[in-house]
Amino acid sequence: MRGGAAARLACCLLLQLVAAGEGHGVQPLSRIAIHRARVALDASAAVRASPPLLGSQGEDTAWVTVNFVVPHPSDGDWIGVFSPSYFNASTCPGSHGGPGPVICSAPIKYQFANYSSDYGKSGKGTLKFLLINQRQDFSFAVFTGGLSNPKLIAVSNKIAFANPKAPVYPRLAQGKAWNEMTVTWTSGYDINEAYPFVEWGIKWNPAVRTAAGTVTFDRESICGDPARSVGWRDPGFIHTAFLTDLWPNKEYYYKIGHMMPDGNVVWGKLNSFKAPPYPGQKSLQRVVIFGDMGKAERDGSNEYSNYQPGSLNTTDTLVKDLDNIDIVFHIGDITYANGYISQWDQFTQQVEAITSRVPYMIASGNHERDWPNSGSFYNVSDSGGECGVLAETMYYTPTENRANYWYSTDYGMFRFCVADSEHDWREGTEQYKFIENCLATVDRKKQPWLIFIAHRVLGYSSGFFYGRDGSFAEPMSRESLQKLWQKYRVDIAFYGHVHNYERTCPVYEKQCVSSEKSHYTGTMNGTIHVVVGGGGSHLSNFTVDVPAWSVYREMEYGFVKLTAFNYSSLLYEYKRSSDGEVYDSFTLHREYRDLLACVKDSCPPTIPPA
Repeated sequence: MRGGAAARLACCLLLQLVAAGEGHGVQPLSRIAIHRARVALDASAAVRASPPLLGSQGEDTAWVTVNFVVPHPSDGDWIGVFSPSYFNASTCPGSHGGPGPVICSAPIKYQFANYSSDYGKSGKGTLKFLLINQRQDFSFAVFTGGLSNPKLIAVSNKIAFANPKAPVYPRLAQGKAWNEMTVTWTSGYDINEAYPFVEWGIKWNPAVRTAAGTVTFDRESICGDPARSVGWRDPGFIHTAFLTDLWPNKEYYYKIGHMMPDGNVVWGKLNSFKAPPYPGQKSLQRVVIFGDMGKAERDGSNEYSNYQPGSLNTTDTLVKDLDNIDIVFHIGDITYANGYISQWDQFTQQVEAITSRVPYMIASGNHERDWPNSGSFYNVSDSGGECGVLAETMYYTPTENRANYWYSTDYGMFRFCVADSEHDWREGTEQYKFIENCLATVDRKKQPWLIFIAHRVLGYSSGFFYGRDGSFAEPMSRESLQKLWQKYRVDIAFYGHVHNYERTCPVYEKQCVSSEKSHYTGTMNGTIHVVVGGGGSHLSNFTVDVPAWSVYREMEYGFVKLTAFNYSSLLYEYKRSSDGEVYDSFTLHREYRDLLACVKDSCPPTIPPA
């Protein structure tokens, strides 16, 4: 890397860190100094949770009522949910009974005691928590002293789901073949306890059973703290089955299950999905794309109000329209767990209504992958020590090497080339060769709609931290990749990372190549670049000045929907998460011969006629 380029990259990283600290929120669990906690149990303090048994009818979520009494109430008192319920010093890594922290695991969530009305006057309160099945039992602990100097004064009774090990939260993804669907889920069953499988088929036809593989990871599999320390929680077992030889566009039902040694089966929920279309198949195809969503809470807890305030709106708006969505791309910054592993379960439950019905394809972001000296291109600690392990294990993607999170996938008339912005993408690298091969090998007669995806902005953004130094993208990114986008006529490039929405004109070398803004016809002389990082996390500012190539931008939560009607007509819509209404759109109409026409730096060689 040349000195000037290295300086620009370092400057960009510094600006991003500064921007992240300007009131944009931090992982709420990281606010708790749990390693400094003191135990001072108070006989006059009490906390009790009910009901003691959850999910008796097979439910994987349950509301819990927590009643508590604190003798000297204050605004800093809080109630933490711990799972497993037993969380004293003996559970600390390497604990030998000597000096050290007395609590070594962060709670999975918390609420302040004064969320309960009149708590400040009476010292008595009632809170409701929504719990999900996470393979272990739960207890509730009362702390005084705030989050920075917590003092444990009371611990509740234990509560648990009827079957903590039950298979839960199925997530679909396309396999490496067009007619293959993968089903991934989580359970508490090791392969030695029960055999995981998927029962599936077409309605009115006999069902078949396909065995699933099982993986997990331990502390030594991840890179640093808090993931290896206070954020650690046993992830259970992750299972994936490959459903093959699907008929295009056919509706299939499926059910995840575990066969016990005695032949009995523990079943998950019954679900269904529509098989992908054949590559090049002309049919209605609808794609949703967004980034940076994260998770939030439905139980009145507001600890996420400054971190991912739009997450539930995006989730719920997509669920309402799910009958009109065929495939979803979540392009990085998936959970923002940042090393607090319990949050991955929380996220998979939040999006289950989506992932159990349509393929949910993810890309790698800085909050999944980046960790110093771990091979990530950016030597920062954004993943909280996860260094990609959680994302690579919890979700399936059709990569050749799960550690290199780039892949291509075909969906009917679409070809998606998904890059991994957290690994080197510059010319001459392995990823650069993948990107070119992905773009070059698509048959545009049958798959006219060519889409490039990456988490970080490798194209164009007037987000504040990109625009302040004049780069308007990751340093060196356009210089490395724009000739590929131009040569292979990429229609649209999507990015997250910047938490807002912005669309450019068709652009090449920083210049608009069309003055049109809403109806594009004929030859496209450049690529439209879109930042769609408003999935749910705290919003990001723009530069004051609007660049000439920026057609539409706004600080709102939302997502993009692409609808391909046939080989020549595509509808683009940007929708806000708050109401699902369209706030930006354009149509693209062209014929195959328009893709063959000469444009700047993309003109096949010819010889003059004889």
